[in-house]
Amino acid sequence: MPKLTIIAFDGTPYDFDVQNGSTVMENAVRNSVPGVEAECGGACACATCHVYVDEAWSATVGAPEAMEEDMLDFAYDVKPTSRLSCQIKMSDRLDGLVVHVPERQA
Repeated sequence: MPKLTIIAFDGTPYDFDVQNGSTVMENAVRNSVPGVEAECGGACACATCHVYVDEAWSATVGAPEAMEEDMLDFAYDVKPTSRLSCQIKMSDRLDGLVVHVPERQA
């Protein structure tokens, strides 16, 4: 089981053992991580699950695809490491992934 750390805007870390194939968003919502709203339920149709991938993981996670990039236009305070957490699927390759929740969602 890969490990995932989601750091809330206030700096509080939330550490989880997660299932391969689950998304960062699903794990955040399932565990009531503050700041991840996920209004569309993971359909990549909003920007309310926006996170910043920790710079150490940015290359491994990779860049957003076109549809996700379009949705990120609606996110608050987009940075080079911005991703929608609904589009990051956990795998053994992402074991130890760290993401940060922005101050607010769009």
